[in-house]
Amino acid sequence: MSHTYIPLEQYPRKWIFNHKDLPVSEKDKGHIHPLTQKSAMLVWNKWISNKSSRSEQFDNGDWAAKQDAWKNMDHWQSAWDSEAAELPELLTHFIDWPDNAIVYFCYDKYQVIETTWEVFVRNWKCFLFFDDGPLLISPKQKQAVLFHQNGQYQVGHRG
Repeated sequence: MSHTYIPLEQYPRKWIFNHKDLPVSEKDKGHIHPLTQKSAMLVWNKWISNKSSRSEQFDNGDWAAKQDAWKNMDHWQSAWDSEAAELPELLTHFIDWPDNAIVYFCYDKYQVIETTWEVFVRNWKCFLFFDDGPLLISPKQKQAVLFHQNGQYQVGHRG
């Protein structure tokens, strides 16, 4: 699936990757690709939902609405607030993707960012400046992560 991208400097939420307290290297910025709305819709419809446009709208037909899709829940907020750069522990143990795996951080049907697992791991806190139910997926992997605004996240498997 070929995608079209918005240049990072034209992305409406670009400030999350230019925050003075969480600097993103120029090299990493070169691997952070916001998708156009059309490409974001293609990703969302194919791997997340062709019915719902946001995670809080998931219903019975969506894999993410199934109770057995989600294995564990933990808190991301305390790791985000800490000085440490590491991902929350459960996330580190659950995801074993290769560094160069393509990942999609999906805020909603129209806001999706493509990057690599390695770049996401280094800059995960920036992605979570917007925390209203984003999903992290990788097209070639079955694991998925759903982040909640209350500071918790769930790990599970896409259906």
